[in-house]
Amino acid sequence: MVRIIVGTLIEVGLGKRTPESVKDTIESLDRTRAGFTAPAHGLYLNKVFYDENDGNVEK
Repeated sequence: MVRIIVGTLIEVGLGKRTPESVKDTIESLDRTRAGFTAPAHGLYLNKVFYDENDGNVEK
């Protein structure tokens, strides 16, 4: 999923889609509306930040 989001954001940076379209794409739950899948070379998830007000977070 991270690679798909990165590919979509790259397309925003290249002017191939608008920033607003990213939210619409994610909400559509339709993979075909997203951008390309970024290559895995050097791409990794380093850290995840959660909203402390989220009821699903254990303290």
